Formats: sequence, structure tokens, C-alpha cells
Amino acid sequence: MVSILLAASQSSNPILPASGEIIWSVLSFFVLMAILAKVAFPPISKMLKDRSEKIRGDIEAAERARNEAELDRAKAEAQLAEARHESTRLIDEARKTAEVIKADLVKRAEGEVAEMRQRAEEALEAERQRLAFELRGDIADLALELAEKILQSQLDRSSFDPLIASFLAESEASSK
Repeated sequence: MVSILLAASQSSNPILPASGEIIWSVLSFFVLMAILAKVAFPPISKMLKDRSEKIRGDIEAAERARNEAELDRAKAEAQLAEARHESTRLIDEARKTAEVIKADLVKRAEGEVAEMRQRAEEALEAERQRLAFELRGDIADLALELAEKILQSQLDRSSFDPLIASFLAESEASSK
């Protein structure tokens, strides 16, 4: 086992490179980093900065858009509430107008009915008076006829009764 350790100590370690290689590796790493810092990092840094600013701008724009949307929503709700209020007012106004029109129509209809009733009563009264006047004339004519017949015939009661019956029959026939 000692021989293995001795052999291992004399041979190079496959994991660790030689010390010269380490120096050149470190030196080339720093040179490459300096070149990258001068050439590649500024555009990359600028690109990252631009991207960060774009994201920040997009977030701010989204926030503004959200705020504007909230304002628009609030305005729309206010307009909707106002429209509802206005429609309710218009409906109430229309109902009141309809009630006024209805009351006016009922009043006019009642007036027309009263006027028609008055005219009908006046027409009935005029017709009644006309008929009464005609009836008086007819009665007077009939009385004259009856008086003529009575005067032409004898004034005997037995002959007077058939004359009255015939007069009544004639007056009934003429009234029909």
C-alpha cells in the first residue's frame, strides 16, 4: 500500500492541472473578461436595461390602462344610474300625463253624456207636448163628432149607449 502511495505522489493528479496551466488559464480568463467587459457587456447591459425599462413602462401603461378602465367603469355606472333615474322620471311623467288625459276624457265624456241626456229629455218633452197638442185636437174633433151624432139622434138613453160604444170603437181603431 505504501508503494501505491509513493507512486501516486510521484505521478501527476489527473484532476488538478499543472501549475503552469493554472497560471495561463487564470491569465487568459482575466484577459477574456476584460475583452468581454469592453466589447460584449455594454450591449448586454444596455439590452438588459432597455428590457427592464420596457417592462417597467409596460407595467406603468397597464396600471394607467387599469385606472382608466376603472374611471370608465365608474362613469358608465354613473351614466347608467342617471339613465335609470331619467327613465323612471319619464315613466312617472308619462303616467301623470296619462292620468290627466284620462281624467279629461272622462270629464268630456260625462259632459257629452249629460248634454245628450239633456237633448234627449228636451226632445222627449217636445214630442210629449206635440202629442198632447195633437191629442187635444183629436179629442176636440171627436167631441165635435160625438156632439153632432148626439144632436142628430134622439136624446133617448137606450139610443145613446150604442152611439157611445161605436164612438169608443172608432177611437180605438183610429189610435191603432
